[in-house]
Amino acid sequence: MTGERCAARAHEDAVPIRAEHFQSPASTDSMGDAVLHIAVIGSGSAAMAAAIKAVERGARVTLIEHGTVGGTCVNVGCVPSKIMIRAAEIAHIRRHSPFDGGIDVNPPAIRRDVLLRQQQGQVDALRHAKYEHLLTEYPEITLLRGSARFLDARHLQVRLPSGDIQALAFDRCLIASGARPAIPPIPGLAGTPFWSSTEALESPQIPASLAIIGASVVALELAQAFARLGSRVTILARHTLLSREDPEVGRTLAKIFREEGITVSEHREVAAISYQGAHFVLDVGGQTLRTEHLLVAAGRTPNTGTLALDTVGVETDGHGAIRVDARLRTTQARIFAAGDCTDQPQFVYVAAASGTRAAINMTGGEATLDLRSMPAVIFTDPQVATVGLTEAQARANGLIPESRLLTLENVPRALANFETRGFIKMVAEAGTGRLLGVQAVTSQAGELIQTAALALHQNMSVQDLADQLFPYLTMVEGLKLAAQTFNKEVNRLSCCAG
Repeated sequence: MTGERCAARAHEDAVPIRAEHFQSPASTDSMGDAVLHIAVIGSGSAAMAAAIKAVERGARVTLIEHGTVGGTCVNVGCVPSKIMIRAAEIAHIRRHSPFDGGIDVNPPAIRRDVLLRQQQGQVDALRHAKYEHLLTEYPEITLLRGSARFLDARHLQVRLPSGDIQALAFDRCLIASGARPAIPPIPGLAGTPFWSSTEALESPQIPASLAIIGASVVALELAQAFARLGSRVTILARHTLLSREDPEVGRTLAKIFREEGITVSEHREVAAISYQGAHFVLDVGGQTLRTEHLLVAAGRTPNTGTLALDTVGVETDGHGAIRVDARLRTTQARIFAAGDCTDQPQFVYVAAASGTRAAINMTGGEATLDLRSMPAVIFTDPQVATVGLTEAQARANGLIPESRLLTLENVPRALANFETRGFIKMVAEAGTGRLLGVQAVTSQAGELIQTAALALHQNMSVQDLADQLFPYLTMVEGLKLAAQTFNKEVNRLSCCAG
């Protein structure tokens, strides 16, 4: 991200923020000096990371939250979904594995009530440990329950749970209000008891049949999880699976899903939806699909519509996402933003890193967030992990790429596991061999991608990677083998990829 997005910033907003501007109207330290007061809207990962860093740098913070402390990830996102995904993976392994000929199959009985209690218990424990308890450890952070909106560039209006209104003055403000599931305007949908990801993760039953509208991260993770726990799952994709990734990623995952019994319908539009006799009825391209439950997983919408951002000149894009520059500043000098409510990638680790850097900048420091080597993971089985540029993105950036695709039949660990579904693809700059990106569909792809991210961050070439020592019989050794394919035929090498 660059400051070019904020080229239209008013002259006043372009003035550097100096130390003498950091004055709080309501608080002083033990020496009688004014203490910077930062208001933070939200209490998720970006908000908490910012609040902690801000108080470490001498500020005091008011955290404003109208819902459950902790935001999306710990409560209704990353944590419960990964618990459910892991349970589904165990069920799948007990029902089917490459070793069934030598290990008797033991089909599992799914007790959703027990799994749900286990899932929610871990969610509650992590929320307490990482959010609620931490608030008691930092007396400089005050939690204010209520819904905030801007009055001007120095004041918020907070509607308390009682209905009363409280005005809150601030020196700096961080918007970290997160996002919510996006609901497409499909005729009839609003009048049905459909699920978003939140309701799906909290459902006490595994439905006999489940249709899913969407073909990105949340849709695919939950599709496979519900299928492995006993649902007949149909994915309805407007384009292809993971259409923004390298095409081979979506093709490979679609093939794997179909092999597991999931119906993958690509290039399909849902024209209308109704709810009849305890079933959803979908008009899909003139054909009728009946299903017990419907999950809508069509992306997420920033929670910015109620903040009165136009009052203070904070610009958003066409989807309501707040525009921020490399220092997390909005188009209002005193107001910063971080996390899923911004135009940055919607990942919890990006949100936390952004919150920390925003706090540094709000308290007089200089910090930026470099997303060029940002890894991403999709927790299907096999996992999908990516970092850097695809071939198409490299060309769009004016580069001349060359790539190699290594199938997992060439990775010793995959052979030892009898699990060779997937690939590792490496993209390099033609001529220099500089690593540009990696896309992987493999078991443990989420673990190996960080090595690729570090190599990318260090501007390594594929030859640099090929020359490194990688432990034998690990999946990450596949990176070395993929790098070697630029100059060697790996099927003619001995073991250990020396």
